[in-house]
Amino acid sequence: MSSKREEAMAALRAWSVPGTRARLLAEAWTAGETNVRSLAEAARCVRQTVYTDLKSAGIDPDDRPKEKNMTAVTVEGFNGVDDDQSEGLLYNAVVAKREGRPAPAAEEFGRMLALSLALGQYNELRARLAEEEDARAERNRARHRADTLWEALADPNNKGSWLHGHQAYVRAVDDAHRAIDAWKAVAETLMNLAFLRRGKDADRLVDAYEQSILPAGHPPVNKPDIDAEAEAARLHEALETEHARRKTLAAETLGLATRN
Repeated sequence: MSSKREEAMAALRAWSVPGTRARLLAEAWTAGETNVRSLAEAARCVRQTVYTDLKSAGIDPDDRPKEKNMTAVTVEGFNGVDDDQSEGLLYNAVVAKREGRPAPAAEEFGRMLALSLALGQYNELRARLAEEEDARAERNRARHRADTLWEALADPNNKGSWLHGHQAYVRAVDDAHRAIDAWKAVAETLMNLAFLRRGKDADRLVDAYEQSILPAGHPPVNKPDIDAEAEAARLHEALETEHARRKTLAAETLGLATRN
């Protein structure tokens, strides 16, 4: 037996080794997936099993953030969100100059403005990246759920109605198509965002990003290259092709049932 085949068989057998599922669930949790429903569907087990496995790995499933904290990053008092609103730093600088009070010189005001604009783009991209990540996870979860419900139809231990189970599968396929479209809309919004790049009138914003935002300890962010339309079309086609094949199989089952 080839080493590659041996490794594949060893990995397959590992599922039966006590603690393997718990280890994989713990790794997924540590990697950032703290949605118990998603973990249960991926592991093909009930939620209580997820709770039990996580606790066996020393993880408290209740100790997790309820939602992502996307508070705007602030540097030197600027956040790029409301700096030009009443009491904002840019607003106050403009008012002070108009009233003849001490105000930043033109060069300093230009630096402040560039930092504010750079932070605005930075914070907006962070928020949209988080939205795309969540939408992608939901898209993948919905597709996986359709597969799981289809497989459940062939489970001889399933005591539920086959017709009800099949209806749940059909609805899951529709949900998966909807989730793909929802992700596509979010991804397109992300890709349409302007983000820091050097060029005419943009160098000062890039300088602010590189010289003020990053040195302040905030992580770099980059806009990914996503062809949302092409990826969504590919996923829709794959889902529909598989569904068509399954409909043929289901029709055979129903045909046998009606003859009996």
